[in-house]
Amino acid sequence: LRLQGLPTLLGGQSGFISIQFADQKQEFNKRPSKIGRRSLSRSISQSSTDSYSSAASYTDSSDDETSPRDKQQKNSKGSSDFCIKNIKQADFGRREIEIAEQEMPALMALRKRAQGEKPLAGAKVVGCTHITAQTAVLMETLSALGAQCRWAACNIYSTQNEVAAALAEGGFSVFAWKGESEDDFWWCIDRCVNVEGWQPNMILDDGGDLTHWIYKKYPNMFKKIKGIVEESVTGVHRLYQLSKAGKLCVPAMNVNDSVTKQKFDNLYCCRESILDGLKRTTDVMFGGKQVVVCGYGEVGKGCCAALKAMGSIVYVTEIDPICALQACMDGFRLVKLSEVIRQVDIVITCTGNKNVVVREYLDRMKNGCIVCNMGHSNTEIDVASLRTPELTWERVRSQVDHVIWPDGKRIVLLAEVRHPLILSSVTTLTLLSPQALALIELYNAPEGRYKQDVYLLPKKMDEYVASLHLPTFDAHLTELTEEQAKYLGLNKNGPFKPNYYR
Repeated sequence: LRLQGLPTLLGGQSGFISIQFADQKQEFNKRPSKIGRRSLSRSISQSSTDSYSSAASYTDSSDDETSPRDKQQKNSKGSSDFCIKNIKQADFGRREIEIAEQEMPALMALRKRAQGEKPLAGAKVVGCTHITAQTAVLMETLSALGAQCRWAACNIYSTQNEVAAALAEGGFSVFAWKGESEDDFWWCIDRCVNVEGWQPNMILDDGGDLTHWIYKKYPNMFKKIKGIVEESVTGVHRLYQLSKAGKLCVPAMNVNDSVTKQKFDNLYCCRESILDGLKRTTDVMFGGKQVVVCGYGEVGKGCCAALKAMGSIVYVTEIDPICALQACMDGFRLVKLSEVIRQVDIVITCTGNKNVVVREYLDRMKNGCIVCNMGHSNTEIDVASLRTPELTWERVRSQVDHVIWPDGKRIVLLAEVRHPLILSSVTTLTLLSPQALALIELYNAPEGRYKQDVYLLPKKMDEYVASLHLPTFDAHLTELTEEQAKYLGLNKNGPFKPNYYR
């Protein structure tokens, strides 16, 4: 499939379908209230703050605990339109990005095929995602396709400082560092959005915080914004709520429910990253451990498969009878959390919900129980209930805390349950390609093709993303004959699945 401007990829047809809304009760703004720029849980040494995704060791004795907001830094070209931990780490970050490029064949192929056409020329993309080597490949691809980008982090712990430095050195306006406070988090988003002489016309979001901030502080910006691309369950739910309330001002693309996101990022990547994240933070052995995984969606399936393969005894909690039956057929015991909370060694949440593990369950956990979250935000586990005078918090290492009860019992809390994927070097290979395609489609769509609603990525694009990865595996697709295609009622070039297929 040759790229001749992705808006024509579907033969002039949008191919997108509008999604029905589920009845959502949670409010759009679920961010915790602001706290000080430094909290006790984040007042840790530089040596433990900067953790890199490669095995290499890198330190800079000149760096200290001074907030990046209080520093004056410039890149080699004299630009200071960024705020990061340490610009001196740029060379190290560049090597990280080069390694990531080898594992992201779809984006690299897209960059090679489309950069001559510049399908994003004139696009001004403001983004709020994890800032990792993989996201850097996406940002540099968008830039190669003609876009201008300004970026903040969607998670206060996930930024790879060396990668942020490499991006800043490369001329990107990046506002992020690992270990931001809540106040820093919103300040960084505001710096991306509120800049003189530059206004975004596209939003790329992970979790909905950027979209929420613009709605709250700069609603007039939506007059020039052509669309929103959202990749997370949380962010998509927020978009549905806006649309249902009649407050969605622009078309939005739901990348979260694309097949290449659900299967590859949620299932296959989480299958690897859950083990990597737990090993990096706790050095735990999995064999014989009793683990309860809350939620058996694609993320839960990946976690359960990995833990079962390592010899763990895995329990599953579910509210959906279909997912529950899948768990049973896959050999997992379906339980209520209250039935196993006293005996399990590890609790993993991946429901996308709130108050899944409340204080009552935390009180009943055994000594040494590890608690972590694979969802986007920290709403699944009631961490706020642990901030009480009778409990003691001890920082063990970066993103690992012991919470100690008066009787001496302690639980191990990872990243304050803000998504252990951020601790891992194993990240998505396919998700970022649908993001790029969705941006191109929304940006170039003729007026009237998309209304102020939420749309799914069409299967034609999903299949295209998958096809870009196949050469990496030396994989060879079988082609339908004309007779076979006619028999199946398909175009021999696809799409091979209906739009509702997930």
